[in-house]
Amino acid sequence: MLPVAARLRRSEDFRVVLRRGSRAGRRHLVVHALTTDPSEAAPDAVRAGFVVSKAVGNSVVRHRVSRRLRHLVFARLGTLPAGSSLVVRALPPAASASSAELGADLDAALRRLGLAPHRRPAGDGAPRQPRQQDTAPDHGSAV
Repeated sequence: MLPVAARLRRSEDFRVVLRRGSRAGRRHLVVHALTTDPSEAAPDAVRAGFVVSKAVGNSVVRHRVSRRLRHLVFARLGTLPAGSSLVVRALPPAASASSAELGADLDAALRRLGLAPHRRPAGDGAPRQPRQQDTAPDHGSAV
């Protein structure tokens, strides 16, 4: 559950984010984001709202998608810049998507908007070398 301070609740707040913010779309969702100057925002003032229309499915499906998205955004609140406002709009394919697929789309959209760190290769950034097998030398096979 999102804390009360982290929720977009008024239709005017949604409207401002949708009209003034930038957006990034993926297969299962569209993320609209508006960032303000962190000095003007209250500390930890990252807010999020969700739009899951009837096109996604019936009430049970819409609420399931909403809960999954809420959980995914809650886990990422600490990584977003202060003063950010997000509106996450679910698309019809979200009804059959797993939480992992929704999370991957959310992360990709946040990276595209510049709100999440880009993925870096494992280690120090150098390409990974294949692991060498520790085996005895092959002296041929006796057939």
